[in-house]
Formats: sequence, C-alpha cells, structure tokens
Amino acid sequence: MKDSKLKNFNPMALREKYSAESLSKKSNYSSFWLDNDWDNNSSIFDDEPVKKGVDLVALASYRRAVSNFVSIVTGLSDIKVTFKSSGDSYTDGKQVVISSKLDDKLFDSTVGLALHEGSHIKLSNFDFLKGLENSIPEEYYNRSEVFGWSKYDVMGNIKNLLNYVEDRRIDHYVFTSSPGYKGYYHSLYEKYFHAKVIDKALQSSEYTSLDWDSYIFRILNLTNKNSDLDALPGLRDIRSIIFSSVKNLKSTEDAFSIALKVYDVLLNNFDVNIVNPQEQEGQDEDGESPEGGEGSEGNGGDESSEDMKPSDSNDGKSELSDAQKKQLENAIKKQKKFMEGDIPKKNLSKKDKKTLESVESAGMKYVDVANDVTDGWSGKKTPTKVMLVKKFTKSLAESDTISMIYRPDYGWGGVEENQKAIDRGLAMGTILGKKLQVRGESRETKWTRLDSGRIDKRLISELGFGNEKVFNTSFVESYSDAFLHISVDASGSMSGDKWINTMTSISAIAKACSMINNVDLVISFRSTQSTSGNYYSRRGDKSYPLMLIAYDSRVDKISKVRNLFKLLHSSGTTPEGLCFEAIMKEIEPASKDKDSYFLNFSDGMPMFGNDDIDYHNNTAINHTKKMVKEIRSRGIKVLSYFIGDSYDMERSTSTFTKMYGNDAQFVNVTSVLSIAKTMNKAFLKK
Repeated sequence: MKDSKLKNFNPMALREKYSAESLSKKSNYSSFWLDNDWDNNSSIFDDEPVKKGVDLVALASYRRAVSNFVSIVTGLSDIKVTFKSSGDSYTDGKQVVISSKLDDKLFDSTVGLALHEGSHIKLSNFDFLKGLENSIPEEYYNRSEVFGWSKYDVMGNIKNLLNYVEDRRIDHYVFTSSPGYKGYYHSLYEKYFHAKVIDKALQSSEYTSLDWDSYIFRILNLTNKNSDLDALPGLRDIRSIIFSSVKNLKSTEDAFSIALKVYDVLLNNFDVNIVNPQEQEGQDEDGESPEGGEGSEGNGGDESSEDMKPSDSNDGKSELSDAQKKQLENAIKKQKKFMEGDIPKKNLSKKDKKTLESVESAGMKYVDVANDVTDGWSGKKTPTKVMLVKKFTKSLAESDTISMIYRPDYGWGGVEENQKAIDRGLAMGTILGKKLQVRGESRETKWTRLDSGRIDKRLISELGFGNEKVFNTSFVESYSDAFLHISVDASGSMSGDKWINTMTSISAIAKACSMINNVDLVISFRSTQSTSGNYYSRRGDKSYPLMLIAYDSRVDKISKVRNLFKLLHSSGTTPEGLCFEAIMKEIEPASKDKDSYFLNFSDGMPMFGNDDIDYHNNTAINHTKKMVKEIRSRGIKVLSYFIGDSYDMERSTSTFTKMYGNDAQFVNVTSVLSIAKTMNKAFLKK
C-alpha cells in the first residue's frame, strides 16, 4: 500500500467490519472491541502474569484488531503483533509486542503504542542505531570529557536525543498519512506524557538546573501545553531546531543530524559546576583550570550558572510537595522508558499463550446479537454476545478451552459411545449417499427427425430423398448445486440416547453429502460457555451462548467427523435464536444456481440468561421465530427436527411449530431412515 493511499484513511471506517467483535461503548476510538468485564484498575506497567480466567477470546479479538491497524498504517502485512510472554518489551525491528492486559482504559493507548512501534519498524534504520557509536563525531566525545562522561555516557545521551527526534519524525508520518489515527496517538501521549504531576512540574522550579536531567525532562515535554521555554537557556533554540525540521526528515540519519545539533546546544549550556563538581576541584584559586582555560567549555566561558538561568525563573512558581516529587520521579521514569522503547508490558503465561494460539487458529470471536430484544420487565434493550468458533481443531480440543469438547486424552466412556454412534452413522451414510447421488447427475433427452432445431448429421444424406425432417433437439435435466447447514442443539437436555442417536444421524448425512459432488455441508453445534472455559461460572466469569462450526465440507475431509466428533458432548442451556443470529452470515443464501437448506435438530424450548439478557419464554420463542423467518427470507429452505419422546412432543408441539412453522418435523431419531426419507424428499424435489 502506498503512503498516498493512506492520506484520507479513517480507521472508524472499519467499524462495520469489526462490529461483530464489538463489546462496550465507553471509549471514543475503540469502543467497538471492548468488554464490560475487563478489570479497569490495572496498569500497563504492572509486570505480572495475567490472572486466571482471562478472556482469551476477547484478547484474540484485540490482537487481530491491533494487527489490522498496524498493517493499514504501515502498509506492511508481515509485521507480527504478539503478546509479551518473556524477554524484552520493546520492538526488535520485526514485530510489535503488546501487553496482555487490556481493558477500556488501556486499549486506545495500546493501539497508539502499537501504531508507534509498527511505524518505527517501517521507517527506522535499526542497523544505523546498532552502529551509533561509530557515527558520533569525535569532537562530541572530547567536549563531554569536562563533565566526567565516558564514551558510553555520551553515546547514551545522544541516543536518547535521537530517540526523541525520531519519535517526532514517526509521529509526523502517521499524522500526515493517516490523520484518522490521531485519536489513538493522543490517548498514547495522554497516558505517558500528560500526567497531572508533569503539568505541575513544568510550571514549577523543578528541573531548572543546567544539567542533563533538567534538560532532558524539559525536552521530553516540549509538546506539553504547560511547557515553559524560558525555564532553561537554549530551550527555545532546541524546540526550533527539532520542530522546524521534523517535516523534512526522511530517515533515521536525518534525525541523527538534528540530535547532534541539539546536543551541541546542551554542551554550550551545561554548568560543569553542577554536572561534574569534581572537575572544579582541580582549578587554582583564580578559577583557572589546569589546562589554563577560563571556566569550562560546557559553561559557555566565564558566565556563572546563575547568570545563565532566567532571572525570574522561580518567580510565581508553585512548588511540589514531597509526595508530588516522588510521583514526578516515577512519571519521568515512565517517559524515559517510552523514549528508549522499553515499556514494561504485562506477561502472558506460556500456558495462556499456547491456548491463545489455539483460540486464534479456531477463529474464535464474539458476535453481537439481540440488539432488538427487549427485557419483559424493564422494557429496555438487552443485547448480548455469542461466542463463535469458526473452526473445530484438534489443538482447540487439546487446549481444554470449550466445555462441550472433551480433551483427546479423555478416558471415560462417553467418547467411546460417541465413536460407536458415529461409525454406525458413517456406514448408514454410505447407503444414503448412493440414493442421493442422483442429485449430482444429469440426464439428457434427445428428440430427432424434427422440422426445426439443429441439423442431425446422421440424417443429412436423406435430404436427397425429399426428407426435410433432418433436425434434432435435446434437453439436459440436472439439479442445482446445494448448500446444507445442519445446526444441532447441544444443550444438557440432549444428553443420553438423544445425543447418541443425533450423532449417528448427522454422521450419516455428512457421509452421504461427501459422496455428492455438488452439495456443500456445514455442521454447527449450539451450547453455552463461560469465559473461564467451564460451563459453570467461577467468580468474575461470564456466560455466553456458544456456536461451534464443527465441520465444513468445503475445507474439511469426512475423516474429521470420524476422528474429532467423538469429543463433542452436550452441556449448557439452549440459546436457540441467539446462535442462529450469530451465524446468519455464515449460511449461504439461495441463488439462481444454488439451493440452500437449513436443518435444525432441537429438543425443546430456547432458554438462556446472563448479566445482559433474560432469554426465556416468549422473549426467546419470538426471537427464535424471527431468526427462522430471516433465514427463510434469504431463500433458504428450513427443516427442523424435534428430538424427543411422545411426552416431549405433546408438551412442546405448539411452541416448536410456532418457531419453525409448517416445516417442523417431529421425528424419532432412533430411526435414521425417517430422517433420510425427509432429506431425500427435500433434496430431490425440483
């Protein structure tokens, strides 16, 4: 992506793209990713492991969002954004490292920091920085000796100045190429540079000595509106040198030349009596140094330090209390760490990092649903979120993240029972597939010896005998391509025989569809999930509806059903319509060339509840009905099977029919043939 294409870019245009991952609405710039449950009392400087129960799905969403922002600003798609697990906190020129602790208060500044570091990767010359020692002219080493500074002291000071100038160059690039990102940068600097104690210190007599600490503090805060350019001599010149040239800086080398100019001003204004009092012990009584010079080179000749200070520097200044001085000291440390690119970031444990990788590979995210659902008691809108898993993988099962998925090493009998049911289904599916294969075939009917049509070459010779009926026509009959989405109720009430028989049925259908070349199949499961990975909520957890896309014939082989479906089991409640809404975009609508079907397995009333929503009775029934109607409006044929015994059917007939209409089927899943019969009828209907 060329820089010119970024000039009018506004990140808020991405809102619709990422609205499915939206959480709270509190922040100006990133509200559509944030979760109400994040701990807002944390600090990005607390270097400690993430507490147990961290919402890794939200964390994965944050990382994806930050990564996309970095790619857009830099125009580079290969910059990796990762969480800190150990080692350094600063960028290594190849990847952006972010803190694993994010909340409403921290996210905007984290985005700004990631954009800043990502832009450094794009624009800064890290090789030049590594060889900085050899780029510094010898005169600066020599002139610094009077202050008692070693070669490494000089190199460190100039590097700090270079970092500051380079940061201003980076900021100017982002502000001019992607002005829509200014809000994130403002949040970044608000966090690191605009603390109240900094504001107060800039207006006080603190850090007004002619030494390195005072100058670097004032330089780091030149962009602060409270900056006093008369607090130190040469400060106005320094500001002019940096900000008059920043828009013309094209490289790290250019920034380095400006840093040297600033360092030259500092050397001309430092007071050796303050910076290196020991140096003065070697002077004679007349003030001459052993070399015979007058005063020090850094003191600017024979002027005293008092002469060099503004005469009214302390007039009207408000002083800081001891407590405020301590706060200021900590704030300055944070600023220096920022300038050095070494910002402490909270670690993500190795276990959580591995789990996070599984979460991301599974495409897990939150989807906003129920925006128009109203609470029956308060009359208020009660939107919530569905945890959507777009890909069922072995690594996800091994991570023990989803409560309705057994670990592969789970040794109880449930897995063995599931496997037997699946094997039966696959065998039955082979028979069913042979019956349905006609759907992938075409049949041509040909009529000949007609008065019109296409000439039949075999009859051309008969034209000489007066036969004018030498034309033919043909008709090819075939079925359209088809898309089938099977959604299975995986709530706790589906356990036992219901689950075993349902697994047999869907395995049979999966096998049959795999034998038909023009039918795509997706199988999903509906349940509930807590943020800690358990069905039951721990303190601080939150429960969400869960939608797991377990199989997609467009990318998966039938062996996935045979090898992984045995790990699935029923648990949780029945967030029916909420889950349907979450996958609405995943169901292919019907078209001129493709038929689309939605097949539902369910055993009763929809119900769910968390802090957001009370999804029961008429609220749940009416919302589910609305979602089924929405599915049909897209040209999708809906088939719904009620799973249960005669008592269940008698008790739930009216509500089930209300939700799913005339397409509702009350079947006994112990007989796969009954389902196969209705499937046959639907699939072979023209």
